[in-house]
Amino acid sequence: EAQFDLMVAVHLKGTFLLTQALLPLINDGGSILNVSSGLTRFALPGYAAYAAMKGGVEVMTRYLAKELGPRGIRANVIAPGAVATDFGGGAVRDNAELNAFVAAQTALGRVGQADDIGTVMASLLSDDHRWVNAQRIEASGGMFL
Repeated sequence: EAQFDLMVAVHLKGTFLLTQALLPLINDGGSILNVSSGLTRFALPGYAAYAAMKGGVEVMTRYLAKELGPRGIRANVIAPGAVATDFGGGAVRDNAELNAFVAAQTALGRVGQADDIGTVMASLLSDDHRWVNAQRIEASGGMFL
């Protein structure tokens, strides 16, 4: 239960309260980009609680888009697939068997890198995407198609 409560606090409550605290600082016409997970689209055993929190973030993002629309603030959510980072103790990065499994399940034939996600995030926050609002954008290289 303590682990579940920590997940709620970090992934859902933290996102909500941080957004609430920053709203007075976000300029009209600004942008919010929340982070979800590919695990809201596909199911892997052992990730139900985490995926539920990220699903909540996706719903919250749609509400933010609707509620902040009058200020011209758009809200979207990016859902990365497996990325070779420290997440999960670095398992995707450091476990060769897991890395190979993920790569085999991804249309582009490899696991994601931090720069793969960062460039999508920067693009979504730019004015080039000023008409993209209330969307879940998956950046997974085509994982589990």
